[in-house]
Amino acid sequence: MVYAGGEASSFDRAAVLLKQLSGNEVSAKTIERVTMAVGNELTELRDAEGDNLPMCPTVEMPPELAVVQCDGGRVQTRSEDCGAGVHEQQWRETKNAGLWRMTHQTFDQDPQSELPATFGDPQKVAKLAGKEPLSLSAVPQEAVLDNASCSADWRPQRIARTCLSSMVDSREFGRQMEREAHRRHFFEAAARAFLGDGLAWNWSIQQTHFPDFIPILDFIHPLEYLYTAAAVLTRDAQQIWECYLAMAQACWQGRVDEVTSALRKWLADEGVDVEHPLAEDDPREPVAAALRYLTNNCERMDYPRYRRLGLPVTSALMESLVKEVNYRVKGTEKFWNDPSGAEAILQVRAAALCDDDRLARYLARRPGCFYYRRSTAAAL
Repeated sequence: MVYAGGEASSFDRAAVLLKQLSGNEVSAKTIERVTMAVGNELTELRDAEGDNLPMCPTVEMPPELAVVQCDGGRVQTRSEDCGAGVHEQQWRETKNAGLWRMTHQTFDQDPQSELPATFGDPQKVAKLAGKEPLSLSAVPQEAVLDNASCSADWRPQRIARTCLSSMVDSREFGRQMEREAHRRHFFEAAARAFLGDGLAWNWSIQQTHFPDFIPILDFIHPLEYLYTAAAVLTRDAQQIWECYLAMAQACWQGRVDEVTSALRKWLADEGVDVEHPLAEDDPREPVAAALRYLTNNCERMDYPRYRRLGLPVTSALMESLVKEVNYRVKGTEKFWNDPSGAEAILQVRAAALCDDDRLARYLARRPGCFYYRRSTAAAL
């Protein structure tokens, strides 16, 4: 029941799965009650046990490469103890983290100095930036990158993943991440990396709890700013694409200062004082936003060095993990009690997504009574 409640898109669908796959007719309400009870137990256990979680297996040797990533998600909540119906609903941010053991190799030279083809495809880049794609007829074929720029896949590969998810603030979540990293012996790894986007709380966690991990800005996020800025810097579709490609290639090759210098010069020519923010509806704001973003994160954008060290440069694994969490908890018709209900389902979902079978281990060791409901047994 707990696995169905944590994996299916809803408790109603979990009831259907149990009936069709096992022949057991269990109501959605029963599945919900048991799943949320286990989620609350996992929350209490997490907060009480610190570094020693009984459902975690004996920790293996330190990984060759330890990669930590975190990002926010979304969940819709309602107030508790307000009777039937939905009261005071609101969207809240979830904190999510992934800790990966990965393969590792280093290189004497940059294993992929040219921009990957996926970042040189007009359709894919427009989708990443959330913009309408440029007309393919306006972009010459020679301006679309092919796959010949990389002779071998240098990227580290996933070995095992641990997942965390919670409704707590970033300070408490950072402590949760650090405890999990200690359990996984991540601080003893030969190579360590921390990836994130431009959110300030990501880097606050890195600096506070993972200071010895190499901080890396996910390369995909600067591309969104560069593509949007290119549409302001030039007007013709072909020129927009060529402008974007030039800036993206420069960032990929670690020449971020060239891009920021060009953006700063353009703004100066337009009479913009970069020390004073523009209005959101100012047509020059996308260029100023790109400059701010690159300036604030330039120390985390030495991508040629990261590739030589055999470290990942995108947070694709984290983006995928957030989607996996959101699949269960996010929806316009999904409301979770705030905070207990939301926290409980996040604990079950995160445990189910871990590669160390911690949810199964916990259920196998979970104390109970064969003859009474747990609530009845506790009262005896």
